[in-house]
Amino acid sequence: MATNALNLPENEYLLPGNRACAGCSVGIVFRHLSKALEGKAIFVVPASCFTVLCGMYPTASVTVPVMNSVFPGTAACASGIAASLKKQGREDITVVAMAGDGGTADIGIQGLSGAAERNANVFFVCYDNEAYMNTGTQRSGLTPLGARTSTTPTLGKGQFPKDMPAIVEAHDVPYIATASPGYPGDLYDKVRKARAIFGTRYMHINAPCPAGWQFAPGQTVAMAKSAVETRAFILYEIENGKFRLTGRSLALAGKDKFPGISEFLRHQGRFSKLDEALAAQLQARVEERWRQAVARHIACEQQ
Repeated sequence: MATNALNLPENEYLLPGNRACAGCSVGIVFRHLSKALEGKAIFVVPASCFTVLCGMYPTASVTVPVMNSVFPGTAACASGIAASLKKQGREDITVVAMAGDGGTADIGIQGLSGAAERNANVFFVCYDNEAYMNTGTQRSGLTPLGARTSTTPTLGKGQFPKDMPAIVEAHDVPYIATASPGYPGDLYDKVRKARAIFGTRYMHINAPCPAGWQFAPGQTVAMAKSAVETRAFILYEIENGKFRLTGRSLALAGKDKFPGISEFLRHQGRFSKLDEALAAQLQARVEERWRQAVARHIACEQQ
């Protein structure tokens, strides 16, 4: 049975009160992630929004161990901890490397690639808020085409983002998934599955950011759902090479008409100056990626 708000475990590992921005989606992500792991985890975190949420010594907003890592070393540190736990016979503890898009796709990509190539027993989670939010909203390798940031303030970013799940998949790891704070039950169930798998697991989470995306803090969950409904973000998993759509995206696969990408973008101040030509490029990319995802899902189901 799929998990929902009515059958989630009651234990909480995120304490009341933290230093995160109002409406930050990372708290939703961590709350369900830690519940799925039953608190039996060690988190490794680079400089990031999650570091802010956890708090600074001697106070903390979480009840699980957290190791702060240098920006490029998250996956390497996590790999070392996993090796130490194996030596101690403590492989019941999941080592979670949790980084933003900068600490995953840019500064942290070499460590992630190395861990994936070795199939280190690490669960790497990227919460993708699509810019370096913790240091002033600078563009990252995962910032969307046309989004205005502090380093692309006039015309917006001029490139499409990297496809990080595809990059990780090229390393032939056993499990890859995408997830959204708009559909936390889907996120929870995927973490439960990843927890039981040995080797490098990767989860890419769409993480709407009120401050950086420029929308009202109370609209975070609605924004996350809109990303999925417009197919700007697709929910899926790849287990031992088999691709399948999941959750809301699986339900959408049977539909013919969808809201345009403009329905998702128009609520975000960072896209307020997007011209029609760029909007058309974004829509075309959404359509093509959706077509490929549905086709791959069907092909894997028929195998």
